[in-house]
Amino acid sequence: MIDETELRILADRLRDAERDRAPVAPLVQQNPGLTADDAYAIQLHNIRRRSAAVVGHKVGLSSKAMQEMMGVDEPDYGHLLADMRLSETEPVDIARFCYPRVEIEVAFLLGADLPGEDCTEQDVLAATAAFAPSIELIDSRIADWRISLADTIADNASSAGFVVGAHRVPPKDVDPRGIAAVLWRGDEEVAAGRSDAVLGNPVTAVAWLARKVARFGVRLKAGHLILPGACARAVDARPGDQFRAAFSGLGEVRLTFADVLEGERK
Repeated sequence: MIDETELRILADRLRDAERDRAPVAPLVQQNPGLTADDAYAIQLHNIRRRSAAVVGHKVGLSSKAMQEMMGVDEPDYGHLLADMRLSETEPVDIARFCYPRVEIEVAFLLGADLPGEDCTEQDVLAATAAFAPSIELIDSRIADWRISLADTIADNASSAGFVVGAHRVPPKDVDPRGIAAVLWRGDEEVAAGRSDAVLGNPVTAVAWLARKVARFGVRLKAGHLILPGACARAVDARPGDQFRAAFSGLGEVRLTFADVLEGERK
């Protein structure tokens, strides 16, 4: 474990990188002993000093392929804040981000609090008010996405924004394991997958999350949004991109990036 002083130094480094849009070298480059618990402490330190309210959580590394690539056997998680919420109708200024990418996910909207360390999949289904279509905007404040597990955890699991479509479907009306999802950039299909790419069942990911965050004194509460992991590969976002994601039984959600950087407008 790193000491409190070093934790704050690393947290400041990531905060400044996000604020200034100036990616930094991997944290493990100078701190090779940085553990996952250290990284979660860094993440939580930065979350607690932001003014925006926590409105949910996201699960990352939820596919076996990503876990194998990172050399881990479980996912990671990050926080979703109110100021990370994006609109389907207002274009996003891409200059706000370092290396933006988008992922398609089945969002869980909680209608009741989840238990902590003993949370089960049945608890998740009972507490979920609805599923909804969503796109997560991920980003890395680590230069060139050269991330280790500790880097991405410390960097809020590489989360940067999210948009949720208007459609809501009760859990009893759809099999959460069999939702097909397709992402288009304009008229081009750029990614496709199914919800069972997420640990075989996204409900499993949410139950894992409830148990995991309990270790850090965090609970998943009624009204929270949970993004359990991507149904398909991440796609780079560019100025002018218009994304549309369609989910079988859940409807669609859109995310558009401004074709001119805000800083270039007269």
